[in-house]
Amino acid sequence: MPNDQPAPVSAYTADQAACAAALLRTLTTRLHGLPADQAAALARLLQAPGGLATDMRSLLEAARQSAPADKEPVLTDPRPLRQPTGRPVVLVVAPNDELYRGYCLASVAAAYDTVVITPTPLTWEHPHVIDHEQADPYDLDALLTAGQALASRNPVVGVLTWNETLLVNTSRLARHLGLPGDRPGVMRACRDKATSRALFDRHQVPSATSVKAVTLAEAVAAAQAIGYPVVVKPAGQAGSVGVIRVDTPQQLPDAFAFATTGAQLHGGESTVVLVEEYLDGEEISVECVTHQGITTPVAITRKQLGFAPYFEETGHSVDAADPLLPHVGPIAQAAVAALGVTSGIQHVEMRLTASGPRIVEVNARIGGDLIGKLVLLATGIDLPRAAADLALARRPDLTPTRHQAAAIALLYPDTSGTVTARGIDPAIAGADWLHQASWILEPGDRVTLPPEGDVDVARVGLVVVTAGDAGQARERLDEVTRHITITVALAA
Repeated sequence: MPNDQPAPVSAYTADQAACAAALLRTLTTRLHGLPADQAAALARLLQAPGGLATDMRSLLEAARQSAPADKEPVLTDPRPLRQPTGRPVVLVVAPNDELYRGYCLASVAAAYDTVVITPTPLTWEHPHVIDHEQADPYDLDALLTAGQALASRNPVVGVLTWNETLLVNTSRLARHLGLPGDRPGVMRACRDKATSRALFDRHQVPSATSVKAVTLAEAVAAAQAIGYPVVVKPAGQAGSVGVIRVDTPQQLPDAFAFATTGAQLHGGESTVVLVEEYLDGEEISVECVTHQGITTPVAITRKQLGFAPYFEETGHSVDAADPLLPHVGPIAQAAVAALGVTSGIQHVEMRLTASGPRIVEVNARIGGDLIGKLVLLATGIDLPRAAADLALARRPDLTPTRHQAAAIALLYPDTSGTVTARGIDPAIAGADWLHQASWILEPGDRVTLPPEGDVDVARVGLVVVTAGDAGQARERLDEVTRHITITVALAA
């Protein structure tokens, strides 16, 4: 522009510009603080058409036009919340990420008006919720305050979560609001594996011998008494964090340190470490629904594990016709009853040992890794909808409407490093039995395999297939994974 022309004057006040700058700084800090996959997902969202980064001018314009001149503008996400419909209102605590739990929130919102408490601003949840509060759900006071605020604006009649590490706090919130649900002590018994083992033993539910170990010396004594191999694990973690098989005394010191570190990670409710009898045999889970103290096993999930001696779950399959259900269902029912659970969804893990089925643990929530979606695809039974019904003390409809199989493969590369390329053959991508193919990491992202990396940074993607039976599901998973390419460059 010519030098004699005055520079254009901004339409925005200094306060508005400062507000925008602060927002950008917050977003940058947020991105740097997230795991790689979550940061990439958030960045894509911000950069998408209509996203916050591409619509900053519109946000500022709305703030300039509507805010009184003597007040700072309040910047809000431009996407509208869902409109209330007059249906009963369910409060979901920490819906988590869209990839693994988006189907859960969508299912609840299809049946009920839904409000949420999230630790960060809403992103993908917008189309499913009518109201929300932002609060740290691990801070009980903050959670109760947020829940009370939502209940003051909406006629909340039920509270639930599918987040393992928030079961106790969610139970406390339900109590605080005078809503249905099991007592916090019951949820604590499910979360704390030492308490669970004691209750299984008291009620003669087949489980594993388990000993608490505060020191390495106690762990050595416990392992000697139990006999190798043993499993060393945190008592209060989730998702196989800090869990490792130990075959010899020489391996125990490192294993104990590994489990101790895992016990101290965020989300753990106990720093206690357990030394347990190793249960041989295939690992499965029984997906259960409990209403008024009566537990109904609805499906069997067959699991694939990898990265021994760690217990990384690399795949799952559900077959509506699995003949194992009537044989292991009663053991799952006994385990749920032993813990005092009277309502909710349970993901009951067990091993099919040489001496019979034995309980690994009971998770009082919908199984992760899209297991609830597999149950829906295979049987038609909607576990998230059932969870919402139960939160209102309603009897859920558990009538099967499908009779097929579904399976998921979680995609891990051969080595840690930087993802340089990943893709799927278009010919297979169009198969009608390929229900879902999703990428978790992008080219340029760092992938770190166990034990250094957890599921958030070890998986590059996932695929979900449907089939007539379990055998065909396995064949289809094999076929689709043969048509997937993942290239990783080793770290320099």
